[in-house]
Amino acid sequence: MMPSIDQLVEQRIRASQERGDFDNLPGQGKPLQLDDDSAVPAELRAGYRLLKNAGFLPPELEMLQNVRDAEALLQHLEDGNERVKQLQKISALKMQLARHGHRLSHLVDEARYREKLLEKIS
Repeated sequence: MMPSIDQLVEQRIRASQERGDFDNLPGQGKPLQLDDDSAVPAELRAGYRLLKNAGFLPPELEMLQNVRDAEALLQHLEDGNERVKQLQKISALKMQLARHGHRLSHLVDEARYREKLLEKIS
């Protein structure tokens, strides 16, 4: 009887482990950096991941990344005017996402979030 593809793969992985092919790889012993794809419907995640690995992001995920980048930049701005401009940019990006039918799950209470940001500006 011929071994199945799963058995062949397992045999090759074991042989590689025994030869030490997986020793001293970059990042060994460090946690994996998994992407947060919670905003993507479960049935689309595999397709989106394929696109991303090929260097393409769906527009919604690109917008979500832009929001995250803008929020990260906001934390480092000290000038009040620049912070207000960044808040306006974040607001515009979130409106674009809303038009595409997406909601940022970590910003459920936007009024409270806005108040906290304005407190930081003051």
